[in-house]
Amino acid sequence: MKALLPFIKLFKHQWLMMFTGLVLSITTLMAGIGLLSLSGWFLSAAAVAGLSVATAQAFNYFTPAGGVRFLSIARTASRYGERLATHEATFRLLTQLRSWTWRKLLPLSARNLQGLRQGDLLNRLVADIDTLDHLYLRLLTPMTASLLMLGVLYLFVAWFDASLALTLCGILLAVWLLLPFIFYRLGRKPGIAQLESKRHFRVQLLEFIQGQAEITLFGAGERFRAELSKAETAMLNSQSAMANVTGLSQASLIFCHGFAVIVMLYMAASGVGEHVPPGPMLAMMVFMTMACIEMMMPIAGAFQHLSACVTAAKRVNELVEQEPDIVFNPDSDVKVSGGELQLKDIFFSYQTCAADLGFEQDGSSDHSVLRGVNLSLKAGEKVALLGQTGCGKSSLLSLITRQWQPTSGSVSVGGRDIGDYSETSLREGITLISQRIYLLSGTLRSNLTLAQKPVEQPSTRAERREAQAINDEKLIRVLNKVGLSTLTQGEKPLDTWIGEGGRQLSGGEQRRIGVARALLRDAPLLLLDEPTEGLDKRTEREILALLFEFAADKTMLMISHRLTAMSRMDRIHLMERGELKASGTHESLLATDEYYASLHHKLG
Repeated sequence: MKALLPFIKLFKHQWLMMFTGLVLSITTLMAGIGLLSLSGWFLSAAAVAGLSVATAQAFNYFTPAGGVRFLSIARTASRYGERLATHEATFRLLTQLRSWTWRKLLPLSARNLQGLRQGDLLNRLVADIDTLDHLYLRLLTPMTASLLMLGVLYLFVAWFDASLALTLCGILLAVWLLLPFIFYRLGRKPGIAQLESKRHFRVQLLEFIQGQAEITLFGAGERFRAELSKAETAMLNSQSAMANVTGLSQASLIFCHGFAVIVMLYMAASGVGEHVPPGPMLAMMVFMTMACIEMMMPIAGAFQHLSACVTAAKRVNELVEQEPDIVFNPDSDVKVSGGELQLKDIFFSYQTCAADLGFEQDGSSDHSVLRGVNLSLKAGEKVALLGQTGCGKSSLLSLITRQWQPTSGSVSVGGRDIGDYSETSLREGITLISQRIYLLSGTLRSNLTLAQKPVEQPSTRAERREAQAINDEKLIRVLNKVGLSTLTQGEKPLDTWIGEGGRQLSGGEQRRIGVARALLRDAPLLLLDEPTEGLDKRTEREILALLFEFAADKTMLMISHRLTAMSRMDRIHLMERGELKASGTHESLLATDEYYASLHHKLG
């Protein structure tokens, strides 16, 4: 239950709407029970009054009839208001919960999320948080309302007969306490199995859909479909097991309620307070007991929602309770003023830090990806880093951008230690073109403006339209410059919807959009991780020429396994197994390094 405390604490921000929903829930229950009780008494009293002319003429038909109409309208209105209030509170809580989760998640580094599959992360952020809406809507509100209603019911029935009130409310209270506990214990394992099987099925399905190209290429479709079918069967079995427990709980609730009706019928038959024989009061007590089923119905599903909420809360807490592995300096106002870059004695391992592994920080461990790397770039220098896949090139860039923290050694940008910068300042000082271009489901404009620094919006609508028109012209010029003139045709080309992950675009077009984003930023340090991957040689030369022109006064570090434009580099470093094996200019390496010369001959 402790897993739910962080989420319950968030409820204080929406206490007014939640309290309104609770009051309306109690009002609805009171109106419902009162309506059925009054109707039972009214029908019985009218039948008794009709036995003789004198009693028929003396009987007041109008007051109870008016009461029935009033309670009917009150129940309808309060039910409608309760639905509005509780759902509005739920949506606000979900919005707040998602924002809170994102604020906790964003500072986490790649190391914090290491080993967490994308499908599992997506499931926690979507399905698990959605499950937590049951905590207020289907658990706390109905259970609290039914408990408070028990107190109101006791006071009302005790006004007529204290023993009947004690009997009725005692039975209902025992049901309220025991059934959720018993069936929470019975349904705990099936509930956890249901959530886990759903999670596993979603992850398998997501990986199957996203990896269709690779699965088809390697002929693994049948195996993946078999695994998906197995996951689906496990999910259906867990749902069946939970349905059995849910059905048993509902049957138990109906049995207990029926038992309460029989007991009240038996006890009220001998008299209700001063009414002996009870007459219409017997019908009122029995009908009142029958009406209590409405306030007890949430108890049947409470155990199921509780086990689901606890499990979902634990999974979300595993994310949000982590301490960020990389902590920026939020109070720093230091800006990246120059493009100088220096890496000194860098050791790095994806497994864990050197102290956790129990070896000296000298790179002797086989787990190390980088071993004693020393790299220095002066402002305005153009440097290439070459090496085979897996030698540590991209890992080096991830240390510069602080996606990971080096096991030992130091990284400085602009003449200052990288830890001196706030996250915003560091991001503003670096432009990165990564191997994978991330495109969001949106318009071409929205995907390009991600790269631009936020600017203060003009105050008037006319000025805002003029500023947007000027910016749109700039975006179109950049798109034409990177060879995407086919996307700038038409009346409103920037409003083109590119689809999730840029599915409307080819791989080359996605790569060019990544280059266009870089051209929209004015940062002193430019990092390129295979910027022309997937492009033909002619296009590669054009894009690299454009990047060199753009980076004329900037520092540029380019990772590549191709030798295009190496002659324009000030220095070239050859990397092997996490170490820099050779360095020099294009001409000197051709003359002194056989590997580089053979590589140039093969790829030239």
